[in-house]
Amino acid sequence: MKAIHYIPVLLMGINILACGGKTNDPQPPPYIPPTQVDKGWTFETNPTWADEFGYTGLPDNTKWGYDTGGDGWGNNELQYYTTRSENASVGNGLLTITAIKETFQNRGYTSARLVSKGKGDFLYGRFEVKAKLPKGRGTWPAIWMLPTDWAYGGWPKSGEIDIMEHVGYDPNMVHISVHTESYNHSINTQKSAKRTVEKAMEEFHVYRVDWTPYAIRGYIDGLLLFTFTNEGTGGPAWPFDKRFHFLLNIAVGGNWGGVQGVDETVFPAKFEIDYVRVYKMIDK
Repeated sequence: MKAIHYIPVLLMGINILACGGKTNDPQPPPYIPPTQVDKGWTFETNPTWADEFGYTGLPDNTKWGYDTGGDGWGNNELQYYTTRSENASVGNGLLTITAIKETFQNRGYTSARLVSKGKGDFLYGRFEVKAKLPKGRGTWPAIWMLPTDWAYGGWPKSGEIDIMEHVGYDPNMVHISVHTESYNHSINTQKSAKRTVEKAMEEFHVYRVDWTPYAIRGYIDGLLLFTFTNEGTGGPAWPFDKRFHFLLNIAVGGNWGGVQGVDETVFPAKFEIDYVRVYKMIDK
């Protein structure tokens, strides 16, 4: 009989919990990122920013500045980047970046690293460079882009776009890549593609990236090689909604370029660039 008297009390307790809203409150729906849509963006037919290198002397200082120094640049590189005409000059319709074996500021090589930061900063567009690559084991030329404002934080959080990379010990093998917090080589999630380009060091080829809100697509001589799509998950995977600028350089040695050592006999090594062009994306 005593057990019967306790039943109403138990039922009352259950009812109090239910009335307290602890079991019936509606739960917020799970976050679903917005679906990314490729709107088929196109690009203007005339460049909005370009350097055709139709002059003589130092690179145009209204379009190019320099990164200088010799601290290894985070990759144990061997060169010292200078502002000298011996390392970067324009003539005969070409920009020539030259890596030289010489002692300079306690480094064994010199080179140049041109940057358009503050003079050419871009959000989306078509980026096209016609170039002939240097020869020789230990050379590491690149056509690439870095964030102007580093809005998401230090590398790789704010992103990197490699329009063309080549290491001399693997002749004619050209790489196109992106780096982000979620996708980079330091955590073995690199997003990259490569292709053999016949006579990349003897002839000029066109290296291009089409960058839209939906994807970064890389091309060599008009042929699609690489696609990196915006997942819609935010900055760690897609920091490419901020301004970026150009970099043009030859590194010597380093964690990648120097994997098989440096052939000192190939210097001076020349990276020749016929033009750099940027075409504005037509928004939709």
